Amino acid sequence: MYQVVIIGAGPIGGRLATELASRGISTLMIEEHAEIGRPFQCAGLVNPPAMQMVGLEDTILQNVDGALMHSPSGIMLPVGKDGRVRTHVVCRKKFDQAVVAQAMEAGAHLWLLSKPIDAEVVKDGVNIKIEREGEIVDLKCNLLIGADGAHSWTRRYFKMGRPKEMMIGFQTDVSGLSGKDNWLEMYTGRDIAPGLFAWVIPTGNNTHRIGVWSRPQDLDGRSVEECYDSLISHPLWKKRFAKAKEIARYCGPVPCGTIRKPFKDRVMVIGDAAGMAKPTTGGGIGPGFRQVEAIIEKLVEAVNKDKLDASNLSSVCKPFKAFRKEQDRARALRDLLVRIPDDEELDSHFRMFNRPEVLELINEVGDIEHPVPLGMTLLRKVPEFRKLAVKAGFKLLFA
Repeated sequence: MYQVVIIGAGPIGGRLATELASRGISTLMIEEHAEIGRPFQCAGLVNPPAMQMVGLEDTILQNVDGALMHSPSGIMLPVGKDGRVRTHVVCRKKFDQAVVAQAMEAGAHLWLLSKPIDAEVVKDGVNIKIEREGEIVDLKCNLLIGADGAHSWTRRYFKMGRPKEMMIGFQTDVSGLSGKDNWLEMYTGRDIAPGLFAWVIPTGNNTHRIGVWSRPQDLDGRSVEECYDSLISHPLWKKRFAKAKEIARYCGPVPCGTIRKPFKDRVMVIGDAAGMAKPTTGGGIGPGFRQVEAIIEKLVEAVNKDKLDASNLSSVCKPFKAFRKEQDRARALRDLLVRIPDDEELDSHFRMFNRPEVLELINEVGDIEHPVPLGMTLLRKVPEFRKLAVKAGFKLLFA
């Protein structure tokens, strides 16, 4: 018997377990894999506020000061400033393991090689059947929380809906690639990353992560691997990637758009399971940590009082409404600027943003983690941007 059982021992599940256990809540993490931090399925970016929450600077492989953004025709837009860290590239295995270790140090328990196969909400709790290393174990808890990723078992089993968007990403680790220190690169274009962008992220020691993500409906029957091949063989960029030697490759889903009701009686979902990834970058660690921080005090109170029906969990999850609104505005901004079928039009946007006065604005206000304030500033101060914004209707302003 545990007060809380968390399905999934990734960084969000681990962070929540730390906060619960440190407040005296008996907590168990259930992890289906044999090792924390594997398989690895993301670009490994952690923003400074999220890093400060856990203090795991020893997992940082590379700091990133900015992004060099490339248009379909090769127009380059630098966003950032040397010496001002915008985000961190981490070793996800070390980072995830360290977050979960913090939870265990706080008193949480961990079961590896374990997965739920059945669950039933009853009056006084949740009865769960866990397959643990080939054996069936019965558990009972007051609250079941799914932190089990994009294809969340918890979300599907309890029929809690789907995130608004489910993108797919493909990434390789490579050696032998050179680039500007502490800067990542972003590539756009219909052939390379329809509707979104490709990336090259430095990971230290002459290694990089090269990746692509897109919505399935924008791929026109292609795979993201084919988009990746289009990037590294593109006439403008093939010399850039000619000496890259592939070390590993990964593929995974990116869920964006918080589900409407991430809770039911004695059940809730958080992080990717709830669709918390950012629609502009696909990052999920920062939003997931913010989600934990926003709900933890009310959640602990609800657990201690055993007031865990849907009505009380609705109150606990009230901050998610603001996150959903923030996501909707960021998605509108993304769709306005990037999700464009015509490469010539996308090039025209880059030319507008590459003007010195606009570039100065972008570097003064811009934040890769929080793009909406930049969008609103451009809306006020750049006439061409106001013309573009008409295409987004009122969603950017009033979402």
